[in-house]
Amino acid sequence: MLAQKMKTSQLFKSLSIVKLLPLFLLAIALYNSYFIVIEGHVGVVKRFGEAKGQENPGLHFKIPFIETVEMIEVRTRKNAEKMASSTKEQMPVTIEVSVNWTVNKEAALDLFKRYGGLTQFEQRILDPRFRSATKDTIPQFEAEQLIQDRASAIQGIEHRLAEEMEGFPVIVDNIQIENIVLPQKYINSIEIKQTEKNLAAAEEHKLERQRLEALRAVNTADAKAKGILKIAEAEAQSILLKGKAEAQAIEAKAKALKNNPLIVKLTEAQAWDGKLPTTMMGEGVMPIMDIREKPESN
Repeated sequence: MLAQKMKTSQLFKSLSIVKLLPLFLLAIALYNSYFIVIEGHVGVVKRFGEAKGQENPGLHFKIPFIETVEMIEVRTRKNAEKMASSTKEQMPVTIEVSVNWTVNKEAALDLFKRYGGLTQFEQRILDPRFRSATKDTIPQFEAEQLIQDRASAIQGIEHRLAEEMEGFPVIVDNIQIENIVLPQKYINSIEIKQTEKNLAAAEEHKLERQRLEALRAVNTADAKAKGILKIAEAEAQSILLKGKAEAQAIEAKAKALKNNPLIVKLTEAQAWDGKLPTTMMGEGVMPIMDIREKPESN
């Protein structure tokens, strides 16, 4: 009896599993029938491993169990390299450089077909050419120039890498020299040289300032001298004009006296103070008479 019940229970379980299996498979199929491409990526749709197309960000559908999706990032990526090289004067140098690059969004499918994805492209194409461009450019510069003018070295690497990457479905944005490591002895010599340059520049600035101050003093003295000269010239001109005016006045007065003797009388009359003379002198022998009033005596 117990065995029969167990057989009946197992039969019911088997029937339940058989009924639920299609629903379970349907759920799996539905789950695998769509995919979502997030921003900054494109989805490469593969059918049995063969790339068939690419999809932009959003919700998309695919054939379950037959099609799969490979995500390709199309945002700016950064690759960094640390490598040993040498300068133009054969000085060993360790340089750290980085490159920013972006996959051409419209060519993501082509990149996947040709190189199998971003990792393969970096390892097989980008990184070797980036190292080659850097190592070919650095030896064209002296150590001091590398330190003081990184921009020129960066432009050289960019130009060389642009030539190397021509025709590939990517865009090289920019390159940066993150760090330059030179022998310590050379760093010390550069520091000493720079200090000497700074001292020389400071001394030159001091001399130039002294020259300007001396020139300023000369200009001030010259201006003062010119001012004094102008004042003296003005005073001399004033005296000259005053003298000429007085001479002209005397000459005019003399001319007037000569032409009209009555002017003498007029001048005397103008100068008379209204008092009669106290003494008078006549012609020949005449007594001098005191015609002043005498006070009355009591």
